[in-house]
Amino acid sequence: MAKRVKAPADPVRQKAFERLRLRDRIEPGVRVLFVGINPGVRSAETGHHFAGYSNRFWKLLYESRLVPEPITYVDDDRLPEFGYGITNIVARPSPGMSDLRPHEYQDGARVLLDKIQTFRPQVVALVGVTVYRALLISLGDPQALKRPVTLGVQKPPVPFPAKVFVLPNPSGRNANYSHDEMLRAFRALKRARR
Repeated sequence: MAKRVKAPADPVRQKAFERLRLRDRIEPGVRVLFVGINPGVRSAETGHHFAGYSNRFWKLLYESRLVPEPITYVDDDRLPEFGYGITNIVARPSPGMSDLRPHEYQDGARVLLDKIQTFRPQVVALVGVTVYRALLISLGDPQALKRPVTLGVQKPPVPFPAKVFVLPNPSGRNANYSHDEMLRAFRALKRARR
């Protein structure tokens, strides 16, 4: 069997998607603000959050009964009708989070804090441990990278205007959690938002 050779990245396509930005889906009255790491290439190209073929975010929203009907990435603009908003900690799209630089997380966390102050969600649901650690670092917690993180409600190191909840990253690349573990976390978020 011949070994597959990875094709080199298309620099024209890469430049095109790196300039794209997803529109936040946040409106006044948001109860839960979902915060992803950054848009993947497919999300950037489609203009919709969590659009990756193997991403389980939308399926988990419905299975946990956070939304009353099945929706997909093309319905991300409907999230506010359910009391939800969605944004990313880093606006720049990339093929993977390993392409992001530390200062992008810190800069993005400051922008995120402004959005939280503006929209005042009851719960900030950080979609991935990486997002939570970036937020902690921006809040001045130098131990954020060393401390183990469990899914669920968190206690921020400083007074914070919303309840903080950590969800697993639902990307198909995330092998740290099974589907059942992810579903339990999303169901726990449903209980925590009350």
